Amino acid sequence: MSTELSLADRVQVLAALADPVRLSVVDSLVVGDRSPGELAAALQISGSLLAHHLNVLQDAGVINRAKSEADGRRSYVQLAAGALDTVLRVEPRPAPPRVVFVCTQNSARSQIASALWGTRSGVPVTSAGTHPATRINPGAVAVARRHGVRIRRARPTHVADVLSSGDYVVSVCDSAHEELASSGVTHVHWSVPDPVSVGSDAAFDRTFTDVSQRVQRLADLLQSDRQKEPS
Repeated sequence: MSTELSLADRVQVLAALADPVRLSVVDSLVVGDRSPGELAAALQISGSLLAHHLNVLQDAGVINRAKSEADGRRSYVQLAAGALDTVLRVEPRPAPPRVVFVCTQNSARSQIASALWGTRSGVPVTSAGTHPATRINPGAVAVARRHGVRIRRARPTHVADVLSSGDYVVSVCDSAHEELASSGVTHVHWSVPDPVSVGSDAAFDRTFTDVSQRVQRLADLLQSDRQKEPS
């Protein structure tokens, strides 16, 4: 949604937020996506009541809903890009010692996220996979190069060999999220479609844009004394 909203659009957005439950939903989605079940449990409300509030937010263009690529029965709720730029003000939070981006193979999405993070924040970063591939996907390297970002050429790494106490873990694919959740790893989730399954430049460009917007939002939130200016 454009930040240049009409008066009617602005009224609809503000009306959608003028409810404690809906505002709590938005607060829960600032750093990551959540399933309706996760939201209902966190807010301690019924699924039917949550569905009503999600419909109001979706009609106002505040949220999107996407099917999980890992489990087609599950969906994720996410903030619509730019929907709240003119009304949402989030206070920065203390920076963690390190941010770790995780996807299944550590070959594309987590590598792109890590490379982008290095251009946006002074907080240390790395990436890992729950089932690492043997190499970084050439499409990820190419899309980063097209956008002036460099992916460090290294072999994908298993998450068990990377995680340390205090890491701020971000899953960037549905399969990794569901594996991390079942293993009890505290993390936030970004439901980012897999560009490798499509394989086109356009798919990788869409992923790069999606991840770039999310990285910037999180970098603005987790600020450090060494914060860099966006490239």
